[in-house]
Amino acid sequence: MHPQRFFRQAAAAGFSVLALATALQAQAQAVRPGSDVRAERASLPNGVTKSTWADGLEHPWGLALLPSGEALVTERPGRLRVVAKDGSLSAPVTGTPQVDARGQGGLLDVVLHPDFARNQWVYLSYSEPGEAARTNSTAVMRGKLVQTSGTWALTETTMIFRQAPKYASSLHFGSRMVFDRDGALFVTLGERSSRSVDAQDLSTHHGKVVRLTDAGKPAPGNPYADPSAQRTTKGALPEIYSLGHRNPQGAALDPVNGELWVAEHGPQGGDEVNIVKRGQNYGWPKFTYGEQYGGGKIGEEASAPGYMPPLYSWVPSISPSGLAFYTSDRIPEWKGSVLLGALSGQALIRLQRQGDRIVKEDRYMSGEARVRNVTVGRQGEVYLLTDAPRGQVIVLKPAGG
Repeated sequence: MHPQRFFRQAAAAGFSVLALATALQAQAQAVRPGSDVRAERASLPNGVTKSTWADGLEHPWGLALLPSGEALVTERPGRLRVVAKDGSLSAPVTGTPQVDARGQGGLLDVVLHPDFARNQWVYLSYSEPGEAARTNSTAVMRGKLVQTSGTWALTETTMIFRQAPKYASSLHFGSRMVFDRDGALFVTLGERSSRSVDAQDLSTHHGKVVRLTDAGKPAPGNPYADPSAQRTTKGALPEIYSLGHRNPQGAALDPVNGELWVAEHGPQGGDEVNIVKRGQNYGWPKFTYGEQYGGGKIGEEASAPGYMPPLYSWVPSISPSGLAFYTSDRIPEWKGSVLLGALSGQALIRLQRQGDRIVKEDRYMSGEARVRNVTVGRQGEVYLLTDAPRGQVIVLKPAGG
């Protein structure tokens, strides 16, 4: 209802000005971000073709394009493959870490160092098994990618980050990695799908986004990294950048201003897109538009103070995973859009934005596959990973590509 009409009707019923303001505020706060946007099925733009580049990947999770025209792809059971230009798959790259491949765990994201052409550093996120039975946590390893006599390997490998503490769960590892413009590495971390784990606790990594140097140390400029912040926020881990996340599995930098955007899984409903800002709290489990599985309220009102509301949310859930900005002129209709994969939603989703507001949602390839990851190539092509026992790398090529 328009605010002026709301005030006229309420005033006629005898409400006071204060009561009117309170009621209108409650009405506005009840509006879920994105609830006024209609999701529409759409066909791929004219001239865009869809083809399969590689097949036979077991639950592929992350993809990184190599300067040579090949690509690295992770398989959740623990293998890293090189996809050749002709779509053939290499033997598993040697030197990868041991993973706990139960549930949602395994070998997860892969990214290249910003100066990869010079230093050959590759970063892998994965679920690292703990010493106690069935415990694990998200970890990050780096190694140098080398090829010798046709065999690919990671050498000089080092585990540079470990989510703490370990926890007995096979769910919610987060694990997307993004380098920022300063060369620091963002890593998204899930809250491990347990209400006994507090994503609000700054002395743990659960439900956080951390920001690291390329060697795994707390990055300069983090909100809790300097001594004064340590004194005022006792026990806060210096690598934490933001808190109150649930399970962020999509992440990318806004090409306009360099801000980090993440897409994260809600519970039953309440999936979110958030713009992650330094030191901010994104509310889980006190602030959510989702509900308990099977029904029932979680946390406080969605208007609870002190928390950053999502930029956009979905009810019911689509299970977002993989996020990329489309900046190329090759598909003009998509330029400036945000692309996301949907797992349970089984689609490629495009969000049209006006500044920091989402104004339209289109869904492509609806019902065709669980889309795990989205990557935009140098020539404006879009690479999709399908999450399946025989997953694929699908390429959407612009006209003339």
